[in-house]
Amino acid sequence: MFTLIAGKEGSGKTKTLIELANSKVKASSGSVVFIDDDHRHMYDLHHDLRFISMDETPVKTPDEFFGFLCGLVSNNYDIQTIYIDGLTKVLKADLQDISAFVKRAEDFANEHKVEIFSTINCEHENLPDQLKPYLKA
Repeated sequence: MFTLIAGKEGSGKTKTLIELANSKVKASSGSVVFIDDDHRHMYDLHHDLRFISMDETPVKTPDEFFGFLCGLVSNNYDIQTIYIDGLTKVLKADLQDISAFVKRAEDFANEHKVEIFSTINCEHENLPDQLKPYLKA
């Protein structure tokens, strides 16, 4: 499952994602991972979450990030949920590239029984049609 939380900058997407992650880690029997483009939210997260800052990695394209996710899950079969804050920043990509990535990531997540939640800086009406089915209701 892949779920997008979309909205304009400053609309509370990150706060929502952090709350979801903190709630999940308290109720989860598996591992929960939070991926961000930098360290600014690290101290807002529960200490049992695995925090990854992408500014510490050489990942530069959506394909490389997909490989990164595959490696992460293959290295730890216990991962149940992955939260990604700021998909356009983490992927360093435009909305068209993100659409292809989300489809691949969802297929991978379904195959490995992992939930992925991500925020994206974009108004609902400006999202490509391919991404609209992934919007959080």
